Amino acid sequence: MNTLAYIIYLIITYLITVRVGFVFFRNGRVFILNLLNNDVSLTDAINRILLVGYYLVNLGYAALMISTWDDIFSWTGLLFSVVFMTSKILLTLAVMHYINMLVIYLISKRNKSIFHP
Repeated sequence: MNTLAYIIYLIITYLITVRVGFVFFRNGRVFILNLLNNDVSLTDAINRILLVGYYLVNLGYAALMISTWDDIFSWTGLLFSVVFMTSKILLTLAVMHYINMLVIYLISKRNKSIFHP
């Protein structure tokens, strides 16, 4: 049963990570563009690097979390394990997003104070 749980968990995690990553990539470009004073080529390069880093961190974390699972002996245990581990991934995504937004806010605040004394 563990193998089935791993497969379900990895598929769900992959789909969530790719979808959220694409949304961040598309919508975050505006924030990065603003931080870099409308330098389009640098913004696009940084945005792609951030997307790849985001995928690597999240999918690596998801794969690493499999090693912490207990043995599953029932369908109820399978459902509980998949839901519990998926919720850990979602919470991790949320925390990473809010930390990134805080960093972007602090950088933009610093840039405003540097360029507009």
